[in-house]
Amino acid sequence: MKQPDLATEIDMYGRMMIALKEIEACREFVAIIPEVRTNMVFAQPHAKTPDDVMAVDGRITIINNMPRAAGRVRFGKSSHMARFIIELMKTDPSVRAGIDFANPPGFSDWLSDYCTQQGWVSAMIDRRTEPAGLRNAEGSSMQWKAAEAVRAAGGRVPKIICDAGGMGKEPVCIIVGNEPIGVAQDLCEIAQAYSQSKK
Repeated sequence: MKQPDLATEIDMYGRMMIALKEIEACREFVAIIPEVRTNMVFAQPHAKTPDDVMAVDGRITIINNMPRAAGRVRFGKSSHMARFIIELMKTDPSVRAGIDFANPPGFSDWLSDYCTQQGWVSAMIDRRTEPAGLRNAEGSSMQWKAAEAVRAAGGRVPKIICDAGGMGKEPVCIIVGNEPIGVAQDLCEIAQAYSQSKK
């Protein structure tokens, strides 16, 4: 891991803690926390390995029907999401933050319409088309998923990436951006709008 300079480290920790505060205050987010739970990541500039990516140790879970971080924010505490962000950074180095969330039945259609209203680029990928060799190789799935998302969005990094799951893979979506506060705020707005749509 390349140790960030102190100013970068302070900025990253501060932004992650504020983003976490936003998530933990969003009751509606509980409805779209996946079974595998949620993580939020923030990569150092020029991140190369998961050790260069900050995440919530133990993920974000549900306690007393509210989102709660299971542990502290630390470097090297995500594997899948960290690798996914690192892959996206190869296309757009400014995309350094992301949060994953559930994709229950019918949700991705609603979310696609929501993205259109917001003017956001979104992409849906089909995990069933993932080559078996990659699917079974540890760590290779995220590389394929990131490349598919960029391809589906016409060569750019979409703000929202959804997949319908696959054998042993829970259907999830990921929202990405330049830093975690804005990503968390956008995700809370999605959760609140989705909650309203169900009433």
